[in-house]
Amino acid sequence: MEKRSVTAEIPMAPRMPEDPAELVPELAEVSAALFRVTGNGSVPRATIGLVQLRAGQLVGSTYLTVLHTGFLRKAGQSEERITSVVSWQDSPYFTAAERAALALVEAVLRPATDGERVSDELYARVAEHYAGKALATLMFAIGQVNFFVPVALVAKPVPGRSFNAPWK
Repeated sequence: MEKRSVTAEIPMAPRMPEDPAELVPELAEVSAALFRVTGNGSVPRATIGLVQLRAGQLVGSTYLTVLHTGFLRKAGQSEERITSVVSWQDSPYFTAAERAALALVEAVLRPATDGERVSDELYARVAEHYAGKALATLMFAIGQVNFFVPVALVAKPVPGRSFNAPWK
């Protein structure tokens, strides 16, 4: 496998020249449904955004990281909160509920060295802050960003371009 030099310039064009959403127009329905699910109001929009930003960081996607950072900025989140998502464990900018959500996304996306990824202890900690519908919504928010991870990593849309037009 060829490794890229850390000093190499990164092309500012998507790897996949065609927009996957245009190639598979059925994606629009799925995407809209996922946005409705995560926007049902049971989990604060800021928490959804923080979880999805952390997911982008964990999978190593600049596109997803820039995208969710932009969403959080537009929603009025402070730079301190946005920039410290990567080091949330020792950051003073998050509530206990947000910390539980961030711990959950990390458990889901990081392989466990032993035992389950989501332990009973972690589940109980998350469930202290998120009852039924909210906990399900949080799970689907992690799933929503993960649904788009292959697009981000395989097709490589250009970071910073409009969410609605990453191929333009």
